[in-house]
Amino acid sequence: MSKHVSWTVAALLAVAFGSALATNAQSVQGKTYANPMDLNYRFRPDAPSRREAADPTMVVFKGEYWLFASKSGGYWRSRDLEHWTLVKPTGLPLEDYAPTAVVMNGRLYFTAFDSKAIWSTDDPGTGVWIKDAEIDAYADPDLFLDDDGRLYLYSGCSNKTPLKVTELDPKHGFKVLRSELIEASRDTEHRGFENPGENNEVTTLSAWIEGAWMTKHAGRYYLQYAAPGTQYSIYTDGVLVGDSALGPFHSAPYSPLAFKPSGFINGAGHGSTFQDLQGRWWHIATMAISVRHMFERRLGIFPVRFLPDGQMVADTYLGDYPYRLDGDRGLAGWMLLSNEKQATASSSLEGHAPEKAVDENVRDWWSAKTGDSREWLNVDLGSTATVRAVQINFADEGSTTLGAAIAPYLYLLECSIDGKHWSVLSDHRKAGRNAPHDYLQLPTAARARFVRVTNVQMPNGAKFSLSGLRVFGLAAGARPQKATGITVVRGTSTSTDGRVAKVSWKPAAGAEFYIVRYGVAPDRLFASYQVYHATTKEIRSLSVGVRYFFTVEAVNAAGITKGSETVPLQP
Repeated sequence: MSKHVSWTVAALLAVAFGSALATNAQSVQGKTYANPMDLNYRFRPDAPSRREAADPTMVVFKGEYWLFASKSGGYWRSRDLEHWTLVKPTGLPLEDYAPTAVVMNGRLYFTAFDSKAIWSTDDPGTGVWIKDAEIDAYADPDLFLDDDGRLYLYSGCSNKTPLKVTELDPKHGFKVLRSELIEASRDTEHRGFENPGENNEVTTLSAWIEGAWMTKHAGRYYLQYAAPGTQYSIYTDGVLVGDSALGPFHSAPYSPLAFKPSGFINGAGHGSTFQDLQGRWWHIATMAISVRHMFERRLGIFPVRFLPDGQMVADTYLGDYPYRLDGDRGLAGWMLLSNEKQATASSSLEGHAPEKAVDENVRDWWSAKTGDSREWLNVDLGSTATVRAVQINFADEGSTTLGAAIAPYLYLLECSIDGKHWSVLSDHRKAGRNAPHDYLQLPTAARARFVRVTNVQMPNGAKFSLSGLRVFGLAAGARPQKATGITVVRGTSTSTDGRVAKVSWKPAAGAEFYIVRYGVAPDRLFASYQVYHATTKEIRSLSVGVRYFFTVEAVNAAGITKGSETVPLQP
């Protein structure tokens, strides 16, 4: 059963996004994490060599978390959302996309894209499943069990048709009881976030509407759906709301729900929403790399909360920075110290210069000329700072692996104040992991100006290569000045398109970049774009007829300065 939320809006916002106000904190209690999730993503068995996981379903069953994702060679289990073990089952269609699972009558049930059957188990840890029934083919299925025991399957993956809901009868071979189209699941004419492109700028192509997921909370039904295509930075989960599992549904004014169009790694679409063992809500979704192949993807996880009036909120603000795993699940308060700082290396492959490891873009990377031991990358943070965590994102340049890989990355991570005398931050020269997004929370803070990673073993036939050596902590000095002079204009210079707005502001002294935040009320600015090297941003993800409010925050390695004003934008 869902839990009712009794917080006031003001108190909830202090928890949900007060993390942005706590960026001068010197320490954090408990564990943290950073997206993309730190998992042993599998190499696809077909060329080109690349890792993939996408379309995640997370369920809680018998006191553990079970994570199913496309093309992963199995599924993961965990007791704490931090440490994961891959289970390789028998009998499941693991090469089918979009797996889904639901707990029903003490068993875990499973199906996937066009699998045409439903399987179940009472012990997924053994990997043994049985086929319960044959069913019709469903694209991107989502199994949802309502409180009254009725079972529904939401489906659809098309650039032409809307989603569909089908009621199944589990007592009689999962036969179809009824089925209806969900017409509200497609409306690109009025919802800018459904348009394709890296900035929703393509209006000549049809959006892919897919990846349905149903969440019930306090008697309301929240139907999430993905758009406009998994390969885009703006891949998002919109949300429709209804009073029954069959609808009718309407688009929530604050939609999209999960939106991460900027930062180191982008995308937050085709996901699932679940409650953890403490009853707290989360959204786990697909993030895009899409360089070697359109389906080169990763997973990200974001806190979710419900406001007293029913608004569903997914916290994607700075959604690849360290977040607390427990407590209020807000930002840890550690800023990115390595952003566009000077980087040097033992060698560099043509087209893969050292600065590509610190440019906050997972889609490019530095690569050494070889995968030999003692290849290294060094980042000068510019001044001595407090270091709290490091995320090492391996790029697998030149990898030849197809299918499963088990060899670990072996390396030494060090820091220095003067560039001559080095201290060990993390020693993985003899024991490492087959995990390309290695997130390391330091047990104690370190003072450093230089951070260096030295290769010992680069597996999979790859060269030593990093898409991001990301150093988190706090720099000395002042936070930036406030961004002022904020203006927002709806439409473009040539049209009155209500899905588009141009935001402008004056430069703020000391800012490394800016965050444009907006939402449907001054205290509900839950959508955001990070903006680098500019003081304007064209936003094409708005909905026609919705009143928005905007502000601009200024950011540097010492912290975040809130905007000086909130500017309304009329429908």
